[in-house]
Formats: sequence, C-alpha cells, structure tokens
Amino acid sequence: MDYPGNLFVVAAPSGAGKSSLVKALLELDGQVQPSVSHTTRPPRGQEKHGREYFFVSGQEFDSMVLADAFVEWAFVHGQRYGTSKKAIEERIARGADVILEIDFQGALQIKRIFTNAVLIFILPPSWEELRSRLERRGEDTPDIIDLRLQNAAEEMAQAKEFDFVIINELLERALFDLKAIVHAQRLKFSAQRRARAETFKALNII
Repeated sequence: MDYPGNLFVVAAPSGAGKSSLVKALLELDGQVQPSVSHTTRPPRGQEKHGREYFFVSGQEFDSMVLADAFVEWAFVHGQRYGTSKKAIEERIARGADVILEIDFQGALQIKRIFTNAVLIFILPPSWEELRSRLERRGEDTPDIIDLRLQNAAEEMAQAKEFDFVIINELLERALFDLKAIVHAQRLKFSAQRRARAETFKALNII
C-alpha cells in the first residue's frame, strides 16, 4: 500500500552511532516522528518507558507475539525487541514521516511488509573506532563488548541489502547525509503529488 507518509528504517551495529544520528535528526526535523519499539531488556541510564522503548516483561511480549501485534520481532544480544505494526500504520497513514531504529533482521522483515520503506544502514569508519566507541560508552563489560563486535561482523555483512549506507566518521557529516536521504524521499514524484495535490491539479499533471 502506498501510504502518504514515509517510513525510514535505520540499522547499524552497536556503537556505530545510530541513536545519536536519529536523535539529532528528530531535533532538526519536526516532520519526522520516532517509532517506539517494545523490548524485554531493562532501561539504561535516563531511558523512560514510552519514550525510548516500551519496556515489557517476557510474558507481555509473548502475548503480543501470539496476537500477531508485531510487524517484526527478534532476539538481539539476549533480549527481545518488537515493532508494533498498528503504531506504524496509523502514523504513516496520517501522512507523518516515521523513523525506526532497529537491527538488520527487523529491517529486512519490515521491508517485506512495508515495501516502500527506506532502509538506511550506518557503518563505523573502522573496527578500531567501533571498539573505542563501545568502550567509551561505559555500559558493557569487556566480554559484552567482544560479543557486540562479533555480532557486528554479521550485521555489517547485510549492508548490501539496504537502500542507503552512511559511514558515520563525523557526526555532522553523517547527519547531513541522513537529512539528504529524508529530503530526497519527500521530493519523489509520488510524494510531491500527494503533498502538493492542488499544484499538480492546477498544472494538469495527473
């Protein structure tokens, strides 16, 4: 279905800077809305229920899976994450642009359901920088960092399945690239025809 709004799906290995980029985009572009996923992992730092994630128990998550409430769900680093199909559909049907942070498995699942979704993969500039970012974050033990790096190799191998790739060497440059992708989608013929219907009608463009 061709929804009025755009769905942007951003994936990256842990530590590549995905969350920082999406947060910066949301602060700059009021037309983009975040999609809030459900997860069984506990909150980190200043995270709040309903803002970064909906934090639910394993039992609650199981109930939603049985009710077919998720457009995708997956195990990531020992925890489960899921995206509500209803929440996404309601927003993009109203014409909003929705951005979703997710792992590569979920991104590819979403593309099968929302065929017009725009998949964006964020890469680090090097393995050394990725490890350094994970260490500076100060949230994980050395064993967990090693596990995240192992998983990163599998995750980054899937970048070829995405529509766009951004190398996050400098946040400002990567943010410029992300903004460019969002803006370009809004300039597509179908999007412009929806957004500027009266102009197209006046110019006899069908």
